Amino acid sequence: MAMPLTAAAIQAAKPRQKAYKLFDQGGLFLLVHPNGGRYWRLKYRMHGREKLLALGTFPDVSLAKARARRDDARKLIADHTDPSVVKQNEKTANAETFKAVALEWLAKQNLAAATIEKARWTFDDLLFPELGDRPIRHITAPELLAALRKLEARGKIETAHRTKQRASQIFRYAIATGRADHDPAADLRGALTPLEVEHRAAITEPKRVGELLRAIDDYAGQPSTHYALKLAPYVFLRPGELRAAEWSEIDLDNAEWRVPPERMKMGDAHIVPLAKQAVAILREIQPLTGSGRLVFPSLRTNTRPISEGTLNAALRRVGFSKEEMTGHGFRTMASTLLNEQGWHPDLIELQLAHAERNKVRAAYNRAQRLDERRKMMQAYADYLAGLKGGTNVLLPIRRSA
Repeated sequence: MAMPLTAAAIQAAKPRQKAYKLFDQGGLFLLVHPNGGRYWRLKYRMHGREKLLALGTFPDVSLAKARARRDDARKLIADHTDPSVVKQNEKTANAETFKAVALEWLAKQNLAAATIEKARWTFDDLLFPELGDRPIRHITAPELLAALRKLEARGKIETAHRTKQRASQIFRYAIATGRADHDPAADLRGALTPLEVEHRAAITEPKRVGELLRAIDDYAGQPSTHYALKLAPYVFLRPGELRAAEWSEIDLDNAEWRVPPERMKMGDAHIVPLAKQAVAILREIQPLTGSGRLVFPSLRTNTRPISEGTLNAALRRVGFSKEEMTGHGFRTMASTLLNEQGWHPDLIELQLAHAERNKVRAAYNRAQRLDERRKMMQAYADYLAGLKGGTNVLLPIRRSA
């Protein structure tokens, strides 16, 4: 019978050219690797076959804890239960918890650092405390709703809706990987407190649009902010999508900006045909920021873009109050003017990247109507140029076919 192993003997064990074993009792031994690693192993027999069970590493698992794990394993063996099978079952169960699947899903997403940070906060603060340890296959719609209701009770209505959307992405990933059969978030349609529609101020009267464009041209602030404001009327993007623009997405020679799906609110890649005026604005800022990743980097660091607050503050500086105009208002401006002047609503909605419930139709529209959108974007840019110059205020944009 082997002599009991001692803590002193473990501490004195030095790496050798080949791995070697320090035996305790009851089949327990410490495997010392040439790289210095020390691994607890249990040798046992099950159904006539010799097997090994990993019990952890030293010093994370002390000698006393290794012996306790050995004793637990030997109790299972005495009951004709293979501890290796029990361990594998536990590992599989842990891999199928909501937390494990959510973290696995997040690791596979090609998201911006800020988006990943926000998603981790959603998980750690909102979902994991309530659902993290639950097997994802067994989570029900009432359980998810109960977690979201706690957010509503704190007055975080919008956060509750965003969290439900994030949870739905995780459940759909679990379904695709065979660890769930159903998305309970889909059953919560209408169950949350409705969001209040936020009014985003926008200038839509043509004469005032011209005044706004001239005021932006006269802005004397930071270049990134100035050029982002100048470009905003011509691209129809949400402020966050505009601010985070990367040079790798923009093809000035072909007058096209392809925004990747991870940066779009609706999660679909989006093409922005660039009018001649938009290309000219980007070529102006390219010598200033073109050597970096971001088109509109922050003044403090070139690794982060300017903030939405920066854009809105700039609008205040050029003389437009928050009741008159916001960074998001350029989208409303474009939608209003284009609809009033006869462009097809489908073209406008496609260029605004609004959600299309029918995914097949959406893909068809994006592919088949790009040329029409290109004409619309250039016509609108020409119209804005007329407004900025104080002419063509009442002339309609050339209507689409």
